[in-house]
Amino acid sequence: MGLLEKLFEGSLWNSRFVIIAAVIGSLFAGFAIFYMATVDVAILFQHALHYADADLTDEARKLLHDKTVSHIVEVVDGYLLATVMLIFSLGLYELFISDIDQAHGSKASSKILVINSLDDLKSRLAKVILMILIVTLFEEAINMKLSTPLDLVYLGASITLIALALYFSHAADTKHEQDDSDEAEEIEKHGH
Repeated sequence: MGLLEKLFEGSLWNSRFVIIAAVIGSLFAGFAIFYMATVDVAILFQHALHYADADLTDEARKLLHDKTVSHIVEVVDGYLLATVMLIFSLGLYELFISDIDQAHGSKASSKILVINSLDDLKSRLAKVILMILIVTLFEEAINMKLSTPLDLVYLGASITLIALALYFSHAADTKHEQDDSDEAEEIEKHGH
């Protein structure tokens, strides 16, 4: 029974390598979004060059300005989404396959790759997704036509809800950091 159990557990443990498909797929999806956002930036600069054109009417210049701001928001949204895919890819690899050895000597890894559990990965992704939602709301607010006082109330309420979401997100991070600091101090006390 020991040999069969050992073979089964070995097969079960090695089945985690199926995550490689998600890691590579997420990485390629992130690269594709980075590419698309960068092409959007190039197109944005082509359109922005016309802004100083003396033949533009004030109305055409205002329209170009509004479209450019909206386009910038879309680019930020694209880069944020690409970042989500990159963090997801790196996090899955670290959680299921192996630590990324090159990252552990890097200062940047402490900012990106402090992912010790699925909860850490979900937390990181949730923050970036919250930023994507904020950018999307900003884009919609720019294009929103305020025709009634109720529209202004809705806009104000959405801004308030975003501010609350950011506040609670920051408060949760501060509490998590404090808990980690307290845990490290406790280990240090008992270690000496």
